[in-house]
Amino acid sequence: MSNEKFSPVDNKSMEFAVRIVNLYKYLIQNHSEYVLSKQLLRSGTSIGANIREAGYAQSRADFLAKMYIAFKEAAESAYWIELLERTEYLTHTQSKSILDDCNELIKILSSITKTTKERAIKKCKTNS
Repeated sequence: MSNEKFSPVDNKSMEFAVRIVNLYKYLIQNHSEYVLSKQLLRSGTSIGANIREAGYAQSRADFLAKMYIAFKEAAESAYWIELLERTEYLTHTQSKSILDDCNELIKILSSITKTTKERAIKKCKTNS
């Protein structure tokens, strides 16, 4: 499927999810690590699923709710990546690149949620 029809954040979250799945496979195969990696798999793939769902939102409030969930899942993913490094399942070099991608998603989602919320407030004030 061509990803041209999806937004840049949707595409970035899909690329991130692919990296998370590959990291999950690496941790299972090379470290027999099942608990932390499963948590990361869930949160890391949930980001894109919620972004995609937001694209089909029924209202601005629905869109904002899905984007907030994606934002929180990205923050949770960063936590699991950091924990995997601190517990020496990942080296600093291994975690840095994927953590950088995760932090980029967090910044983008923070901006989207902030802008959407501000526009909603502005619209409410002009309709009052």
